[in-house]
Amino acid sequence: MAGRAAEPEVIWARPERTGRGPKPAYTRADIAAAAVRVADAEGLDALSMRRVAGELGCGTMSLYNYVPRKEDLHELMIDAIGAEHDIREPSGDWRADMLRNARETRAIMHRHTWVPRLMSGVYGVSPNSLRYLDHCLDCLEPLDLPYGPKMELVALLNAVVTTYVANEIATAERTRSVPWSAEEENAVRIAYLGSQVATGAYPRLAAAFMEQSGPVDMEGVFERALGRVLDAFDPD
Repeated sequence: MAGRAAEPEVIWARPERTGRGPKPAYTRADIAAAAVRVADAEGLDALSMRRVAGELGCGTMSLYNYVPRKEDLHELMIDAIGAEHDIREPSGDWRADMLRNARETRAIMHRHTWVPRLMSGVYGVSPNSLRYLDHCLDCLEPLDLPYGPKMELVALLNAVVTTYVANEIATAERTRSVPWSAEEENAVRIAYLGSQVATGAYPRLAAAFMEQSGPVDMEGVFERALGRVLDAFDPD
């Protein structure tokens, strides 16, 4: 396979372009931007080294001189969207700052709906990923905990956001793929669910539904999920 490494390596430890010759025609930022444009417009499944090379106007094999593997391309993309985080001076209120970071992460993922599919701790060593993690730890300075639990807090909060947004995106994509509205489908499913609960086979679900008045406030669910993560690490 072209560009296959003989041993594990980190793309950030490599020079911008391997080999000798003239000055590189493209930077990693150029390549990442092209890949993000493709994924944003056509989805992650449309992304390939050939497609990105076409976007840049170069040959596919030439691109391998800059990016040895598709996984490296993914890492460049995650780093590129990481630059969209607003790294500002912490307010001193660690909960408020981490809630703001989580909401901002959610917004970024909705701008780039392919991101939840690529989220991995493997990609956590890129420049912008490290910059964001250090910012989160800066926000958590007032929290009287060692760095280990603080790292766990950041990871868990990101996991909740990623899972929640992945479900939102999947639901939206399903809605676009069928000839009826989300409201129409929900009505049919709720009616069926009600008929099943009415059989008496699910008494606890019946009790739970009796407590629920009106539609579920999904924004409220998201905010409560974030709050519960923060509560778990709050020594007060």
